[in-house]
Amino acid sequence: MPLSRGARRRLVLLSILALSFVYLSIATWKERSRIAAEPRVSAPAEAVAHSVDRDRLMSDLRRLADPAMQGRRTGTDGGRRARRFIEERMREIGLQPVGARYAHPFAFVHHSIKGLLLPGRSFTTAYDDAANVIGSLPPSCGGSGREHESDGSGPQECTPPASDRTLIVSAHYDHLGVRGGVVYPGADDNASGVAVLLAAAEAAAGAPRRHELIFIAFDAEELGLKGSQAYVTNRHVSTETVAAIVNLDMVSRNESKEIFVVGTEHTPALDPIVRAVQQRAAVNLLRGHERSMLRAGFVENWTDLSDHGPFADAGVPFLYFGVEDHADYHAPSDSVEQVDPVFFGNVADAVVETLKALDASLR
Repeated sequence: MPLSRGARRRLVLLSILALSFVYLSIATWKERSRIAAEPRVSAPAEAVAHSVDRDRLMSDLRRLADPAMQGRRTGTDGGRRARRFIEERMREIGLQPVGARYAHPFAFVHHSIKGLLLPGRSFTTAYDDAANVIGSLPPSCGGSGREHESDGSGPQECTPPASDRTLIVSAHYDHLGVRGGVVYPGADDNASGVAVLLAAAEAAAGAPRRHELIFIAFDAEELGLKGSQAYVTNRHVSTETVAAIVNLDMVSRNESKEIFVVGTEHTPALDPIVRAVQQRAAVNLLRGHERSMLRAGFVENWTDLSDHGPFADAGVPFLYFGVEDHADYHAPSDSVEQVDPVFFGNVADAVVETLKALDASLR
């Protein structure tokens, strides 16, 4: 007996779904195999760059993940406390405020799907007390070959000439706050990124710089990248004004001593820079998590999953440092005790080397 028209349609639809699943499964296997085949070539001990004060790095992490910060949720006392701490550290390092102050307020409305499903939860919440914290270092040289006294050892040349574009280093400081009376400290996500941002600023403050370096601690990343969206929109960010952004989100722990550096697929010219940094890094810098579903199947694409996303949408080259999710992701157990201080310090050194290389290489 021939199939009815409706049955034939269902059969065609099921066949398409089955073929799509098979295709995506094969794409997933190929992408995971490609990532697994990435060379694991951390530098020999004598070649590794060490520029970060590990004690200071861990101290900043502990302060940001302290229970007194109450999980740093946007719009809470804990979030404001974290904001003031970051401002204090930027001032200590010698970063200049961009405008009249370090904190740049913005407002937004957040819509929560959970508010439609769970009793007692609001679908719409207005936030009028969010703020990004921004500090900058101007170029320390200008003109071809102009010299800069970077320390007491004598003059250093800064070539090629200073750039008229900025380099940005970013990390979000907000987290999930307190839920059901339990603090979510967010040590890896993302006190770790902010601590490395401050370490990179400290290293850059004592070195020659061709670009203006802007360091941004974004608010409201957990609520949909609101801080970075506000910055990109209000500053009219484009490739004419920003040479690249280095974003840091979850950088303090990985059992395999590996961290992904996302962005070279979108801007292949950055790949030689990352590979050169690998020769001075004690951690493995892996490429991956930036291909579309058609190419990578179910391997998650991180291009728009953190604060580099709005910059990528504006066409700005980016490098995003981050580890894959672990058992403590978005859990109360994401605490300082789970952080690997050696890995964390090695990542911070690699970020500093990456910023140096970008400053030297990009126009």
